[in-house]
Amino acid sequence: MRFLFAVLFLTTSVTVYSQEDTQVTVLQKVEYDSLRANYIKTFPDHFFLWPVIKQRRLDFEMNQLRGGNKSLTYKTNNPFSMGLGVYLFELGIELAFSVPLDEQSKKIYGESDARDLQLNIIGKKWGIEVYSQKYSGFYIEDPDENIPAGTPYPQRPDIVTRNLGTTINYTFNNRKFSFRSAYNFADRQLRSAGSFLLFGSLSGFKVEADSAIIGPRYADEYGIESGVDKIRSTTLAVAPGYTYSLIYKGFFLNGTLALGPAHNWLYYHTEDGVSKNDIKFSGYIVARIGLGYNGDHFFGGISFLNQSRTTKFDNVEVVSSSGAFKILIGYRFREFGVLKKRVWDIPKALFP
Repeated sequence: MRFLFAVLFLTTSVTVYSQEDTQVTVLQKVEYDSLRANYIKTFPDHFFLWPVIKQRRLDFEMNQLRGGNKSLTYKTNNPFSMGLGVYLFELGIELAFSVPLDEQSKKIYGESDARDLQLNIIGKKWGIEVYSQKYSGFYIEDPDENIPAGTPYPQRPDIVTRNLGTTINYTFNNRKFSFRSAYNFADRQLRSAGSFLLFGSLSGFKVEADSAIIGPRYADEYGIESGVDKIRSTTLAVAPGYTYSLIYKGFFLNGTLALGPAHNWLYYHTEDGVSKNDIKFSGYIVARIGLGYNGDHFFGGISFLNQSRTTKFDNVEVVSSSGAFKILIGYRFREFGVLKKRVWDIPKALFP
C-alpha cells in the first residue's frame, strides 16, 4: 500500500513538470449543508475520467495612445492539445500533448513554443489559481494591412513572453451556486442560480525580443517606444463581478464577467539603451463562458476563459491576454478499494 502511494506521488510530480500543458486541481472538502444540497450535488464517492481537447494562448496588443489609433496584435500559432483528465483522491489532473501543425500553417503563421503549468485549489467559497506560462514565436496582425489568402503573416520567432502569477476568487452565494460545476464538473448544479464574485490577482508579465518589438516601420505612429525591446509589468488587481448558471434537465449555460482597477509597476528598455520605470493605474477583466451537460454519470461541455490586463506607457498601451478553449466529455465511476483514499491521506500512508 505504501509503495503504491509512493509510486503515484512520484509519477504525478514528474509528469506535472514535464508536459507542455498540465493542470492540477485540488478540491477542498465540502461539509453537508441541507440548503446547498437542494441546489448542488456533490460526488464524494466517485472518481472521474475524461478525454480533453484544449488550446491555450498568451497574446498581446500594442496600441497607439496619441495621434492616431494604430494597433498591432501579436499572436502565437498554438496547435490544439489532446489528452486525458482524471479526478481521484480529491485531486484533478489534466495532461495534454500538442497536435503537430501542418506545413501550410507553419508557413503562414510560423512556429510557436508553449510551456503552461497551472495549479488550482477550489472550494465552495474560495478558489486559488497559480500559473506559470512561457510562449515564444509570434506572428503580427495589422488591421490596416490586407494579407492575401495563403500569404505568410509578418513573423517574429525571437519574441518571448512570460506570465507568472496567482488569482484568488470568492463566491458569495456559495450555498446555492457552485462555481466549479461548470468548469471542472466536480459538482452538479441542480437549479439555476448565480452569485456575486470577487477576484484578486497578482501577476508579472514580460515580453522581450532580440530587436525592437514594434520596429522602425511604425516609428511615426509610436515614436520612441517603437524601439522598445523589453517590457515588464507587475500588476495588482481587484475585480468584482457576477456569474450565473442557467440549468435545464442537466444542460447548463454559464457566464462570468468581472471588471476592476489594476495597479501597475512598469519597466521598458529600448534598443538605444534607454530605460524607464513608471507606476500607473489601468483595468483588469475576467470573462468565462461554459456550456454543456452535467449528469449523475455522464458530463461534458465547452468552455472559454480569458483574463486581460492593460498597461499604459507614454504613447503605447499594452494589452496582454491569457485564455483557454476546452472541449471535454467524461464519466463518473464509483470508487473502490484504494481509490476511496484522499490526497490528504497520502502523507499518513507514506509516513504513519
